[in-house]
Amino acid sequence: MSQAYLFVHFKEKRTPDGEQVYFGVSKDGFQWEQVNDGNPVLWSYYGDKGVRDFTITRTKQGKFVIMATDLSLSYGMLNQYNHSWHNAATKGSKCLALWESDDLIHWSEQRMVKLGDEDFGCLWAPDIVHDKSSDDYVVHWSSSHGSNDYGFKGIYYSRTKDFAEFTPARLLYRKEDSGVIDSAMYEEEGSYYTFLKSEQNPGKIILMKSEHITGPFTRVEAFDKSMEAVEAGLYEAPTAVKLEDGRWCLFLDFYGCSAEEQGYVPFITESLASGQFTRSDQSFTFPYGFKHGTILSITMEEYDRLKAYKKMPSEY
Repeated sequence: MSQAYLFVHFKEKRTPDGEQVYFGVSKDGFQWEQVNDGNPVLWSYYGDKGVRDFTITRTKQGKFVIMATDLSLSYGMLNQYNHSWHNAATKGSKCLALWESDDLIHWSEQRMVKLGDEDFGCLWAPDIVHDKSSDDYVVHWSSSHGSNDYGFKGIYYSRTKDFAEFTPARLLYRKEDSGVIDSAMYEEEGSYYTFLKSEQNPGKIILMKSEHITGPFTRVEAFDKSMEAVEAGLYEAPTAVKLEDGRWCLFLDFYGCSAEEQGYVPFITESLASGQFTRSDQSFTFPYGFKHGTILSITMEEYDRLKAYKKMPSEY
C-alpha cells in the first residue's frame, strides 16, 4: 500500500467552530479517522469568518492549495442574511478563501481571492482541476448572477497558473431547466467528467462529459440510471477519488437527517466513462458526519504526518 487519502471538510454545527477546516484521513479510502482529535486544522478570520465546501489540490510544483466558500451560517444567518438563504445566495461574499502549504502541516495565512464582481451573488463550492492543454488550473464554482436576474445558479470559472493572478470569471455551464451547484471535475483518459447537483429536473446529482474543461458538455445518461434509486433532494456535494486499485469512489453528501448524523455515502465504479456506480455503504466507516469537502490522494508519509498532527487552540 503506497497511497492514502485526505478528506478536507467541515462539520454541520450551529456553533462557529463547525464552519472551519477539518481533516480526515484513510489508508484505503474506506475506513476514515479524524485528524487533530477532531478539532479544526485551520480557522477563518476574514470575510464571513466561516468556510465551507472545500477543494484541495496538489499542484505540479508540489504545493497544496485549499479553496473554500466564504460563508458562515453560524454568524451570518443570524446577522447580515436575516435567516434567508436567498439573501446569502444573492448578497453573499464575492471572494473565495485560500490557504497554501508545502507539507499539509504548515499553512500560509488565509487569503481572500475576489473572483466575483458586483453582478455575482455568493461564490459557492469551488473546485480546482488542472488543464493539461494549457498547463494551468481552472477554478470553478456556482453562483447566481445578474445576467439572469439572479435566477437559476450557473457554474463559472477562472484560470490561474500560480493562485496569485486569476483571469476574469466566465460562464462554464448553465442548465436550462434548473440551477446547478457543487461542480466537481475529474480527468479520465483525456476526457473530463463533471459531477453536478441539479436543483430540479431531476433534483439529483448528474454527470456531464466534455473533451475540454470548458465544454461543450454532454449528459452521461448511464449515470442517471445509477441514481434512479437515490432519493431526490437529499444528496449534494459530490467528490470522487481514484482508488489504488484503479476503481473510482464517488461520495455524495446525504443531508436528509439531523446535522449530527450527516455524512457521505459512497458509490463505486470501474470507470467514470461507464457511468455505472454501485452504492456501497457497508464497506465504509466514518467517525462523524463529514460535510462538503474534497478527497485528495496522499502518500503514506503524509498520512503518518497528519495522524501525528496536533494543534493547540492558542496556535490558530
